[in-house]
Amino acid sequence: MNIRPRYFIKTKDNLFFAVNTYYHPKDKIIAFLRYVPCEDGDRERNGIHYKKVNSKEAYEYLEQYHPDYLFYWNVENKKMMGVPVDDILEVHSPIARLNEIIHDNNDNKYYDKVKLLANTFHDEAGISYDNMGITGSTLAGLEREDSDIDFIVFGLDNHKKARELYGKLKNDDSSVLDKISGDYWNRVYHKRIKDDSMSFDEFVWYESRKNNRGLIKGTLFDILSTRNPSDMDFNESVHYKQIGPMKIKCQIVDDEQSYDTPAIYSVENIKILNGPPVNIENIISFTHTYTGIVKNKENVIASGVCEEVSYQDSEEKSYNLIIGTTRESINEYVKLEKSPCEK
Repeated sequence: MNIRPRYFIKTKDNLFFAVNTYYHPKDKIIAFLRYVPCEDGDRERNGIHYKKVNSKEAYEYLEQYHPDYLFYWNVENKKMMGVPVDDILEVHSPIARLNEIIHDNNDNKYYDKVKLLANTFHDEAGISYDNMGITGSTLAGLEREDSDIDFIVFGLDNHKKARELYGKLKNDDSSVLDKISGDYWNRVYHKRIKDDSMSFDEFVWYESRKNNRGLIKGTLFDILSTRNPSDMDFNESVHYKQIGPMKIKCQIVDDEQSYDTPAIYSVENIKILNGPPVNIENIISFTHTYTGIVKNKENVIASGVCEEVSYQDSEEKSYNLIIGTTRESINEYVKLEKSPCEK
């Protein structure tokens, strides 16, 4: 099955999972539980009400109802979350869902904005409709009138084109793409930051230069990135082990994959502030908050979990700092060593 990050899976029990990796064991799909049936849920599809669950609720739900959906794979001391292949009822493709919306002729203001966003990237950045999609609640058919647009651009080069176009148009009064301002910033900040790792002013500064989040006719949209199959390379012999909390200072030396899923930053000049005395090669973020947040030659501070990487046929080991071990990323971040908002 060609299942990539940000695809959705619906199970036989009407659970919706979001796929969060390119690689999977033979009998399961690695994915995170996002929506569960609930009589009091604020979303509805085919007569069934659903609610969105956070990390804690997702694990508790599966421990109670589907303990077989929590399992060990290639991370030694961490249970993965995923769906046995035999329990998959539907695979929801972001590309196919966007195509449905583009050809939907009903009067739907939300769909009209999705269409306009896709048409803008197609017409003005030259991105094929086959390399664009929609994810999140809209992919599951659980969107509301006030839902954000979780827009995907497939392929790192295409994603760069989309960001560059938005960066150019967001200050153009004649464009349908607007920069975020006013109360929208409060909404985004409180959605993305769940601890005191970043102040509101810092968050606005970082987000304003990333050019992967904006407004279209008053609706928030994200420009997400997922690789095309030609961009991928997987080594089945890789084994991971989470060692423990870590905090470092370092310099970014390669940000080419900083908008990928996950985001990858190669680093040098490491100073360990807390954690094991190992040589960190990369900072890897599994949360969209820290995608594209820092750039080459910048000195940064990062907090997360130290990960050991080993190979079956080699004694060689390498180490990464992982951000986003939960969706909320409590005390896990990467940012400039010196706050950009300091006076």
